[in-house]
Amino acid sequence: MTFLNRLTAVVAAAAGFAGVPLALAEENHAEPWQLGLQTAASPVMESIHSFHNALLMPIITVITLFVLALLIYVMVKFNAKANPVPSKTTHNTMIEVLWTVIPIIILVVIAIPSFRLLYLERNIPVADMTIKAIGNPSWNWTYEYPDLGLNEDGSAKVSFTSYLKDEAKDLATAKAANVPYLLATDLPIVVPVGKIVKMIITSDPDGIIHAWTIPAFGMKIDAIPGRLNEDWFQATREGTFYGQCSELCGKDHAFMPIEVHVVSQETYDAWSKSLVETGDPAAAAKLLVSLEANEKKLAQN
Repeated sequence: MTFLNRLTAVVAAAAGFAGVPLALAEENHAEPWQLGLQTAASPVMESIHSFHNALLMPIITVITLFVLALLIYVMVKFNAKANPVPSKTTHNTMIEVLWTVIPIIILVVIAIPSFRLLYLERNIPVADMTIKAIGNPSWNWTYEYPDLGLNEDGSAKVSFTSYLKDEAKDLATAKAANVPYLLATDLPIVVPVGKIVKMIITSDPDGIIHAWTIPAFGMKIDAIPGRLNEDWFQATREGTFYGQCSELCGKDHAFMPIEVHVVSQETYDAWSKSLVETGDPAAAAKLLVSLEANEKKLAQN
């Protein structure tokens, strides 16, 4: 456990004793009163964790403590009681040089790994598969799997629209499974674990700007009408990962979730085969639930 994780645990425990419902970072989705980043599930997010925890947090902590010490020093030494005759000093050349040069050095120290991380995020490696996500004006996402076959006009044979699960109907029987409302969808997208997935993100030509985001993968990319943006992820563990549209896009912005199931290659093959052969995304989704349940049973045994 890193120092930051220990500190987070201490703060959370103290908040618990104080009656504050403070939560640590949940594994695959955000929680109310969450403290800390979500658990990494991709190489990019692992690099973001390292950049944040090993570099930014120590720098921010040192600066904060230094400024606090200066404030306390000034309040004690230069208050009216301790210093009845105020100083008439107008400037100090050395101090002005230091408070200009030191911040520049700090920013350069931050910038170098920051650019390295940005290059990792934007330099898309050779992909194992491609998924196209289209943000719709009706505040939902349409997904296409071009690798599973194309029609004569070049469109993907496998295409489905993912909607927010209805709280009263769909989630009533799923509370025991800890399915989060406002994050769960009726038709999730499915990818195999360990594969490099290239995401092509766009928005309906007559629509508005959205943003496709999965925090555990460390990715966020705008969906802009009439423009194709690209991003990638490589899920390092199986599970169900959640995200939301992260661009204020209108009245139903808060009801535009993203759900990604990362599964074994065998489960993905069975799901995609069902989807291609039947053309029924709902039937494939039901099959996926059954396959994932069987995998959990086998893992437990």
